[in-house]
Amino acid sequence: MKKLMLLGALALSVLVLPAFADEKPMKIGIEAAYPPFASKAPDGSIVGFDYDIGNALCEEMKVKCTWVEQEFDGLIPALKVRKIDAILSSMSITEDRKKSVDFSNKYYNTPARLVMKDGTVVSAGLSELKGKKIGVQRGSIHDRFAQEVLKPLGAEIMPYGSQNEIYLDIAAGRLDGTLADATLLQDGFLNTDAGKGYAFAGPAFTDAKYFGDGIGIAVRKGDKADLDKINAAIVAIRANGKYKQIQDTYFNFDIYGE
Repeated sequence: MKKLMLLGALALSVLVLPAFADEKPMKIGIEAAYPPFASKAPDGSIVGFDYDIGNALCEEMKVKCTWVEQEFDGLIPALKVRKIDAILSSMSITEDRKKSVDFSNKYYNTPARLVMKDGTVVSAGLSELKGKKIGVQRGSIHDRFAQEVLKPLGAEIMPYGSQNEIYLDIAAGRLDGTLADATLLQDGFLNTDAGKGYAFAGPAFTDAKYFGDGIGIAVRKGDKADLDKINAAIVAIRANGKYKQIQDTYFNFDIYGE
């Protein structure tokens, strides 16, 4: 009888262990400061496109998600020290970042733009930016582009900890403009009361050297298991309509891009 009980217990453990293994939470890093991608609701909860996409992916992977808030420039360091398992925070897939992390396939793709006073003329050569103070988020791809392309043209580049701080200084007259993701600027600033009197200026920026191959989800180098699951889940929610359902909540165009 004892042998039968022992065998039964062993059999039960074999069945239970995989279930517990699948229940290990995936800790996802996000900076909740960029509507409509990620921001804080009045009750303190996180809302936005990135957040909803992340939850949909975790549901598809049958993995419990734990969201960890972190300033953007601290996300990759947090991933490396295993404070988080993945980054889902509108992070562009660039060659420079690929040296530190592995990326999923893209889950959306939009260009970078300048926002300045309505009526400001900025030609393709960008010469009009000489002497202008342009705010960028520190550590972002827009920061690198501004430092390497706009600064040599005479623009004064002002790095900030968050895009919201930049909006405040634009409204206060301490900046002439900002460079960031076009959709972020449209929804987070231009469509708000603070953005009245401002508009996109100059060309759209899409150089893959700086802006990469779309927006992806970062995992630690060599974490093929999580990467494969995430990529399969992206394909699945695109195919089953969940992606479009989330997209249509926030945008009136196909944010996935070409």
